Amino acid sequence: MTKRHLTKQQRRRIQQNQAKARAEVNAQQDDDSYLSPSNLGPEQDGRVITSYGTQVDVEPEFPPEQNSRGESTRRCHLRANLPTIVTGDRVTWQDGDTHGVVIAQHPRKSELCRPDSRGKLRPVAANIDRIVIVIAPFPEPHANLIDRYLVASEHQSIQPAVVLNKADLIDDTNYDQLTGLLDRYISLGYDCFLVSAHSGEGMEKLEGYLEELTSVFVGQSGVGKSSLLNTLSPDIDTAVGALSVSKTKGTHTTTSSQLFHLSNGGDVIDSPGIREFGLWHLDPAAIAEGFIEFRPFIGQCKFRDCQHQQEPGCAFNQAVMDGKISKFRFDSYWHMVNSLDQGS
Repeated sequence: MTKRHLTKQQRRRIQQNQAKARAEVNAQQDDDSYLSPSNLGPEQDGRVITSYGTQVDVEPEFPPEQNSRGESTRRCHLRANLPTIVTGDRVTWQDGDTHGVVIAQHPRKSELCRPDSRGKLRPVAANIDRIVIVIAPFPEPHANLIDRYLVASEHQSIQPAVVLNKADLIDDTNYDQLTGLLDRYISLGYDCFLVSAHSGEGMEKLEGYLEELTSVFVGQSGVGKSSLLNTLSPDIDTAVGALSVSKTKGTHTTTSSQLFHLSNGGDVIDSPGIREFGLWHLDPAAIAEGFIEFRPFIGQCKFRDCQHQQEPGCAFNQAVMDGKISKFRFDSYWHMVNSLDQGS
């Protein structure tokens, strides 16, 4: 076989690629040099305050008597082969000369996940007690988005609450719609609050609800999650985005989930605005389980394979006719089921 000869251009490209590869290896070795146990301090426990993907900010867990909560954080790299580390995770870490290093993740008591475009669940926050769904008069709240969060909360066994912020913007044109929306969830037994970060209305009650708990704020951009945080704890100086005048949709001001301490001992995780919450990792039966008022009727249909459409003996449809399931929520359920085919 005739030996293949490389052109000068090909040889030069190969040499450049080899030089680049050597440089990357050397740089990685330099970056990892401080990871040697001889360069690290003793193991200690901490909590992730902010996650940037490959790096995190860790707050040391001081003994309560030191009263140092929230006073110091350390930027840390992550050891290889660790699972995904998110805000709220409790970890074991070691300090180094320039950065700390997270070496282990503690078991989670709970986690908020959302599916990616392939339907694989990705954690967003860990060790949370409450999911606080924030809505506002503008951008206009949609019941189906609230229901998506509620279904996700039910499946992840985290107690949800609905907070209608910007109560000062409620007037005669939207009062019935907004209070009716809130009443719908109150009737189901969900904790609901009507508040205004601007005027202070209802904030004391909300603050008491969050005391000594770790909560995560979720909802569309522009509903005032950051404003609520600033009101709950004036020491928090988070960016507050103005609504887009042209589209009345919020501008994204939070780019990564971050944990903030409240003065009452509670903690709040502020997450990037989520306009949609996909549930395509669930099937119709699992979605129905996420509607708490549906549960007494699950398995009660005449036919085991009932699709809850027009089949005779459908317990769901009978419950709607009897007023035990609201038409609004049943329509919301079907909106979710139909959206499964579109992957949304």
